[in-house]
Amino acid sequence: MHSSDAGTVHIIGAGLAGLAAAVRLTEAGRAVVVHEATGHPGGRCRSYYDHVTDMTIDNGTHILLSGNHAAMAYLKTLGAERLLEGPDEAEFPFADLVSGARWTVRLNNGPLPWWIFAKSRRVPQTRARDYLALARLLWASGDRPLNQLMTCGGPVYQNLVEPLLLAALNVRPLHGSGKLASAVVRETLALGGKACRPLIAPDGIGHALVDPAVRWLAERNVPIKLHHGLHGLLFVGDRISCLDFGVERTPLGERDEVILAVPAYAAASLVPGLTTPTTFCSIVNAHFRADPPAGEPRMIGVVNSTAEWIFALPGRIAVTVSDAGHLLDLPRTEVAERIWRDVAAVMKLPAEPLPRWQIVRERRATFAATPEENAKRPRAETGWRNLFLAGDWTATGLPATIEGAIRSGNRAADLVAQHGAATRAAA
Repeated sequence: MHSSDAGTVHIIGAGLAGLAAAVRLTEAGRAVVVHEATGHPGGRCRSYYDHVTDMTIDNGTHILLSGNHAAMAYLKTLGAERLLEGPDEAEFPFADLVSGARWTVRLNNGPLPWWIFAKSRRVPQTRARDYLALARLLWASGDRPLNQLMTCGGPVYQNLVEPLLLAALNVRPLHGSGKLASAVVRETLALGGKACRPLIAPDGIGHALVDPAVRWLAERNVPIKLHHGLHGLLFVGDRISCLDFGVERTPLGERDEVILAVPAYAAASLVPGLTTPTTFCSIVNAHFRADPPAGEPRMIGVVNSTAEWIFALPGRIAVTVSDAGHLLDLPRTEVAERIWRDVAAVMKLPAEPLPRWQIVRERRATFAATPEENAKRPRAETGWRNLFLAGDWTATGLPATIEGAIRSGNRAADLVAQHGAATRAAA
């Protein structure tokens, strides 16, 4: 039941950060209204029907790891844990398109990494001591490019560290933030396989992470107003006094609060003096209407190729290419053909004819996870006492990931709850 004296929380943006904040605040008994500028919730994490392929596809293929505690708690609240699938143990299959080699990295469950001493579990042509660079990364201070903290070369880096960090940072790891890379390693590889099982939504990321939240909120009478984009914020003293939606304005009461969960560039245009990341990296996703061969793992990392991660899903094959600026200006058919050749080589499928396909290019998919851009990420608190920020571009301590987005929504919701409690106490 909503508190009668706590005011309303207006959440601007129905991406995962905004949805996570809405769920957390609703659980706490706060009155919540979600405003979304587009016609669909989910932001970058959404699924939709594509007429070209006659399939439901994701705008980007996303994975979670079993150690993503905020995301797992979010799914548990929604009763949606069963909508993710993954191996019983932490396994990462790889293929090298130049050498033709294939291998699977298999982490043991506990934090003591005995897997690096087992030849069958580690990267081929490596020794246990080759993995010490990862341990040194955990203790790095400050924030410097990764290539100043470890050697960005050799089989361990090229065939394990680089593919994993490229997917997490969405920037070439050697130039990426060592601080963020360290956080990724600390929360995954350093905790052992129990935290590293890769989890995929086989029926679509929207089906697993967005639709359950929308239903959960609807069951609790939380409105999500679509096509309701915020045009401006009106400031009076140290608080937001009004939300300007263009055709209408919503005055805010003394106990009403706002969580701004929009992309970085949108937040910068709405909040005076707000410093945010200004450089972004792209992601290209390819979707093919083709049946994966029986027995293929759900996810395969590919090195020395255009395709980086191939996902074998029911009735379709999806591919993700991170930091994909080199593909943005190529003809779409050329991109599809190039990626399909890699898929065909890995899965032993015919290279021709090209199956029905769709290419989704996101030019500003994530902020560039470099030390310089990481330093620009703002905290959830702002200079206005009833305005808080959420989004994977805020200072979550992680790169722009699903886990980071959900943590940011939780953090903003917790600050709102604290502020509301303090306001009521003072009254």
